[in-house]
Amino acid sequence: MANVTIHRTGELLRKLFEILMEHPDGIPAKDALRMLSERVELTDYEKGEYSSGGRRFERIVRFATVDCVKAGWMVKEKGIWTITEAGKEAYYTFTSPDEFYREAQRLYRKWRKSRSAISETHEEESEKNAAITYEEAEELAWGEIENYLKTIPPYDLQKLVAALLKAMGYHVSWISPPGKDGGLDIVAWNDPLGTRPPRIKVQVKREQNSTNVSVLRSFMALLGDNDVGLFVSTGDLLEMPKEKRAHSKVVRLPL
Repeated sequence: MANVTIHRTGELLRKLFEILMEHPDGIPAKDALRMLSERVELTDYEKGEYSSGGRRFERIVRFATVDCVKAGWMVKEKGIWTITEAGKEAYYTFTSPDEFYREAQRLYRKWRKSRSAISETHEEESEKNAAITYEEAEELAWGEIENYLKTIPPYDLQKLVAALLKAMGYHVSWISPPGKDGGLDIVAWNDPLGTRPPRIKVQVKREQNSTNVSVLRSFMALLGDNDVGLFVSTGDLLEMPKEKRAHSKVVRLPL
């Protein structure tokens, strides 16, 4: 990254952190990078592409965020980037782009030293490149999973959730056939005979839009004292009902 200065990298990182702070629950990496490219004026070098493919800008930012993750300022999980409280504190403490990035580098090297002897710079670069390759592969994989779940037939999604429960050791006693189900799609137990509570009741929703809270309330009304409710949806939930029970759980796919 000889063509990119400490100052420029710090500028990009601080602008990225502003975006992350606007999305406290996290944001897909591809969206964060797109928004960042729209908020800064890219240099000719950053606009260029590597011979192996891919714009330099994305690689520069990803490379620098490795330091931020090891510094405890960011979390990357399943293609989602999230800022931490330590990251927010660093943003307001190190207001100079140079200081901001140098502190991230210092903390990265401290992390590295804690696990092994400090290696040469080129070995650090190789380690970061490997981390980025894994990160990009993970993002691609989760993107493919999300696209698959968005298009899977609803009844097949029910069977997929039932198969997951079986893989976890539960015994599925009933799967709703295609058609109207009255708000219940799967029933499972802890034992084959269904004698050991709790009983698990599941509703599965494959939808693109956000799930209205009234749908979740209707499902919760089906839960008895010895039931555990599992509401699985590919869409977001607009809000959690205030009367949410302790034994109900909302799961958004992809997990």
